[in-house]
Amino acid sequence: MDVEANTDENDVTRGEVEQVERALIDASTRVPVLMFYSSAVVWLLIGTLLAGLTSFKMHMPDLLGGVSFLTWGRIRPAHMNAMVYGWASMAGIGTSIWLMARLSRTTLRHPLLLVTGAAFWNLGVLLGLGGILGGDSTGHQWLEFPPYAALVLFIAYSLVVSWAVLMFRFRRGGHIYITQWYLLGAFLWFPWLYGATQIMLFVAPVQGVMQAAVTWWFANNLLFLWFGAVGLGTAYYMIPKVIGRPVYSYHLAAIGFWTYAFFASWTGMQRLVDGPFPAWMITASIAATILTIIPVATVGLNHHMTMRGHFGLMRYSPTLRFTVFGAIAYTIFSLLGVLISLRSVARYVQFTQASVAYSHLGLYAFFTMVMFGSMYYIVPRLVGREWRYASLIKLHFWASAYGVMLMVLMLLVGGLVQGRDMNNTALSFVESTQSILSYLRGRSLSGMLLTVAHFVFAFHFGMMLFGLGRTASVPTFLNPQTEDLTHAKL
Repeated sequence: MDVEANTDENDVTRGEVEQVERALIDASTRVPVLMFYSSAVVWLLIGTLLAGLTSFKMHMPDLLGGVSFLTWGRIRPAHMNAMVYGWASMAGIGTSIWLMARLSRTTLRHPLLLVTGAAFWNLGVLLGLGGILGGDSTGHQWLEFPPYAALVLFIAYSLVVSWAVLMFRFRRGGHIYITQWYLLGAFLWFPWLYGATQIMLFVAPVQGVMQAAVTWWFANNLLFLWFGAVGLGTAYYMIPKVIGRPVYSYHLAAIGFWTYAFFASWTGMQRLVDGPFPAWMITASIAATILTIIPVATVGLNHHMTMRGHFGLMRYSPTLRFTVFGAIAYTIFSLLGVLISLRSVARYVQFTQASVAYSHLGLYAFFTMVMFGSMYYIVPRLVGREWRYASLIKLHFWASAYGVMLMVLMLLVGGLVQGRDMNNTALSFVESTQSILSYLRGRSLSGMLLTVAHFVFAFHFGMMLFGLGRTASVPTFLNPQTEDLTHAKL
């Protein structure tokens, strides 16, 4: 009896120590993570307003046509860069900071690096958007920021990646969790992508059509090696953490990571089918895109087997609902990418709205939904409050889910119609564009749903930031919970 009592006492003590350890880690990450999150939410709202104007001008081109800085050619790249570098990148970095600290099992080291990095990152995005709206765009997709803004961004990222390497170096424990693989890979891949592209396009520019090859290599790998790696790493942490069971297979996780790292870096050229490029370049990218089915299958199987028997928890957990939606969207996004990379399909949908649907599926349906899920989990642990209104979380989820699904559907079907008409020699180009006007109006409707979702989330996040959340020992459930769920980590 005495031995059993001592064992129980030691177990309780160990659990209490781990709880205090996690609390100290969360407290140390509070300022930099909330700084990145707050900035990301502001850029999300700015990008959303620009997106709405961009969408309406697709079928109402004369809207504000007399204002030079609000022409479609300026607000569209401003919208994309605000979402890519303002919202998505800053939300991803904020989530990565918290995950790296938790998984390294050590309090945050050198927080000033991160705070300074966040300040410089905001400055870079602000300068970049101002440059684009002022007519100083570079003209390269997803790289429209003028060189002076790109330099500020690179300085900011150098500070962040320096911190990440230091945290990984001083981690406690020998085991490296799969999430750390993806996050460390993302932190090292982004400066390679961004730096190499800036050099090849602006410092020592390549000539002629090779600029298009470099641009699409960057755009595709930004989706895969930066946003994809951060999103998958986050999902690998959140799903097992919420349901309280380990990842189904570390062997599958390892196969998925290394095949993802190898094959994804070869993609990009498939967006240039029938262009004036060596055939082997296009073929190599198409083959690599097809082979990404291997990491897609392993990741999807791993997530499904981990969730097996626990799908019912999605009824209660905001984090699980958003994250699983994003994980499913990742599979659809990857399979659609394989489909539209095939020469027979690419010749049909190239230069249509289908490619825009593909980008939204990856950047929003997958990555953004996973980030929303992670923020619903992380923010309460930083501010010491629970989300106040379950109704607002549900409104946010359904408006986001229906909005992005409707948008992808409208753009995808509209792209197929547009591709059919563009390949019809009996129709003029103007007639082929007029045939998709109804789909573009449907896209604007979906944008309204997303606008509602974003402003609802921003309002709820603001309440948490200013200490107006619930003071409670249990998380905010989406629906009335049963007794056995009261102590779940939802």
